[in-house]
Amino acid sequence: MTTAPFGPLEFQLVLLRRMADHQPGLVEDARHELSASLSEMREANRRWQAMVRAPRGRGSLRRYRSVLGEPESSVRRRIGDLECDALLWPVPLWPDLRFEVMVAPGAAVWNEWLVRAPGAAGPELRTVEDLRPWSCTVDEVARAFAPARPMEGSAPTRWALAINDPVTGAPYVAEFTWGLFQRLLPG
Repeated sequence: MTTAPFGPLEFQLVLLRRMADHQPGLVEDARHELSASLSEMREANRRWQAMVRAPRGRGSLRRYRSVLGEPESSVRRRIGDLECDALLWPVPLWPDLRFEVMVAPGAAVWNEWLVRAPGAAGPELRTVEDLRPWSCTVDEVARAFAPARPMEGSAPTRWALAINDPVTGAPYVAEFTWGLFQRLLPG
């Protein structure tokens, strides 16, 4: 029995699987847009988890390259004392976003999430009312609501930012999955 290749479609289903916890309606619509069943989404996630946990599996960077192909672009970045490469892949479900993998020297992957595509305009974020699910990334919210405070997420692919509404000063927690905004909670 041969297993179908695992490619960009299946990878998008993996992204959606984790987002379903917070935005089931948006995930359902996206799944239909990809012409994928719920069982196909579950199977893609199962296969991804098996690849991630395989004792002799590929390293993270090799896994992304084997699933997504060669990156659309690569940019050298300096973050503090660390020089790294940001590899970007298109994600057809979100044409204005890219899946970014940050690679440190020695090919160690230290961050993987969705970011705004170079040259694509992000949303104008002035108040917390402007935060809509799937409309913005961690970086965009952090810049718009500076000084945002990073918080630990509830799972490996989740992030959170403590922010304050610039109008009311009220505290909130913005939650993200794979770097994409999911929901806002009172802080």
